[in-house]
Amino acid sequence: MTGFFSKLFGGKKKAAVPAVTLVQDTLAGLIDKAQLDLDVDVQSENVNGVEEIRVELSGVDEMMLTEREGALLDAFQLFAKRMLQHQLPEARVNVSFDSNGYREETNRSLVELADRLKEKALEQGRSVYLRALPPKDRKIVHQYLANDDRVRSRSVGDGLYKKIKIYPVKSNGRDNNREMSDEATEMTESV
Repeated sequence: MTGFFSKLFGGKKKAAVPAVTLVQDTLAGLIDKAQLDLDVDVQSENVNGVEEIRVELSGVDEMMLTEREGALLDAFQLFAKRMLQHQLPEARVNVSFDSNGYREETNRSLVELADRLKEKALEQGRSVYLRALPPKDRKIVHQYLANDDRVRSRSVGDGLYKKIKIYPVKSNGRDNNREMSDEATEMTESV
């Protein structure tokens, strides 16, 4: 067990190990220690000088990964990112985890919801709000809405989870500025 934790938290310095090998070895150790029945498929490619590592988890225990809105999948991903930041602080590496297309399905449902709310905002000519979301989900919604010049979006609130305000673009700049500053008095709808 000492060898596993020294790899994670920097025991003796060894020769530089490729990021993909670190992810494979660390994940194998975690899955073994947690006694999970999961198969791991790790793919790596270099995109514009950044190593993109994609990890696909499957097996008997894959349902545990996507329960509670993918909390365990997110935890594995965060752990791998932090481990790589610690072990390879100079490396430019992105790591993403998925299981049975869960991320794609989640992203698709967020885009569909954002599309419905966008149409509602355009139809009614006023702001609508999307429920509080974590940063990774807000990013997906903002990127999708940025492709439509008829609406704008921005995060509203404090803390990690924020609502997304979706509002139609007015024809002149004065109305748009008033819309953004007059949040407290406008009639809004939350979803």
